[in-house]
Amino acid sequence: MATVTRENIGTLHDKITVKLVKDDYMPAFEKTLKQYAKTANVPGFRKGMVPAGMIRKMHGQSVFNEEVIRVAGRQLEDYLKNERLSIFAQPMILPPDNDYALNFNSPSDVDFSFEVGLKPEIDAVSVISKSQLTRYKIPVTDKMMDDEMERIKRRSGKVDPQTEVTEKENIIYCSYEACDAHGNIIEGIEKKEDTIVLANMPAKLQEMVMGKKPEDSMLIRPADVCSAEELEGFLKNQLKAGAESAEQQYKLTITKVGHLIPAELGVELYEQVFPGKEITNETDFRAKVREELNVEFGRLATERLHNEMFELLVHNTPITLPVDFLKRWMREGGEKPKSAQEVEQEFGGFDHQLRWQLITDQLMGQNGINVTRDEVLTDIKTRVLQYFGMGADDEDETPWMEGYMAKIAKDTKTMDETYRRLLFAKLFTFLETQFKTEEVEIDEEGFFKLADAHAMHHHHHNH
Repeated sequence: MATVTRENIGTLHDKITVKLVKDDYMPAFEKTLKQYAKTANVPGFRKGMVPAGMIRKMHGQSVFNEEVIRVAGRQLEDYLKNERLSIFAQPMILPPDNDYALNFNSPSDVDFSFEVGLKPEIDAVSVISKSQLTRYKIPVTDKMMDDEMERIKRRSGKVDPQTEVTEKENIIYCSYEACDAHGNIIEGIEKKEDTIVLANMPAKLQEMVMGKKPEDSMLIRPADVCSAEELEGFLKNQLKAGAESAEQQYKLTITKVGHLIPAELGVELYEQVFPGKEITNETDFRAKVREELNVEFGRLATERLHNEMFELLVHNTPITLPVDFLKRWMREGGEKPKSAQEVEQEFGGFDHQLRWQLITDQLMGQNGINVTRDEVLTDIKTRVLQYFGMGADDEDETPWMEGYMAKIAKDTKTMDETYRRLLFAKLFTFLETQFKTEEVEIDEEGFFKLADAHAMHHHHHNH
């Protein structure tokens, strides 16, 4: 009769030993070997007519090994189920103390030892009840409104072609081609096209471009025309290149010069910015712009609040983890083995994720927070309709929707991502009702200068 024993070998780290006697696995072994004999293909014998002794010789040991391990695994599973042990990942087999050889010709008692990492008891609720968070409110000022109106007019403006570059507000259409010191274009490197307001170019380059006409070209090296602060942005945004291109010579050609004439306020612009809202005067238009700004700043403030909740819970909920077990599991439990050094590097991030998972599993479980398959499909469908500017009532106009949804339902990546997004949205909506929050007004500049939530909570962390 198989016996299972458990002993503690570290923090939340147990060793479970399964002792098997001969009768635990021999019947299963004999049965599997018989099955094997019926289906084995051995040249020179008809199927199912291979002598049992020959099958035993050829396959006995490997079938025996598999059966013994399978029986031990089943015993372990039953034990974990009966004891209701909540474990991380899966049990890892421990190397045997004595090198026993499994030999089917002399079956004997065998021990298998496994190590398991146990999930800790946690209490996120008391962390929530002891905490107070700040919910920022960013009021929309007249200046913000004026800037936004300017931006809208510019965004919908027209570009008037110019014969030369005369002012900082000119729009420069240009191309960059990698070349050698003499301006000979290097084959096989793609030409980069760019459109930029002159004032946003590196200062030195602005001076070089001022007064130039369409078709004019010049040779530049990013490192020479950019200050240290400008260089990274110029390489990334204008040249779509990495740091290695700083010393590369480029031929810059101006293809077109334009001057932006901002759009006039009027029904045409109102319709363009808010299609279908039938806005006819400036007062209503400004009110709508203000409303959108409020929504956007509200979203930023909520996102910040959620980040703080995340950091606070992860850093302040006392959680003990079976670190040694988890490190071994990271080394050996994945698709390909990792070195001890890789594990050390990745452990911080893994530890963070794991804490968050334990906390959210507990909160969702205790408060019945879940998302059904129907909710996932409805969300995807609503987003598709929104994309085409339609609502749920317009479904008669989308005969293709049914086929599209059937395809999406099989797309596990989209389904999973939507499921997780909805699940966490529900969790955070719930958390907003649980945390004590104090509303604080702050201006836009002050808001963007706040230390990020991660940095604020990092000093509470005690590893």
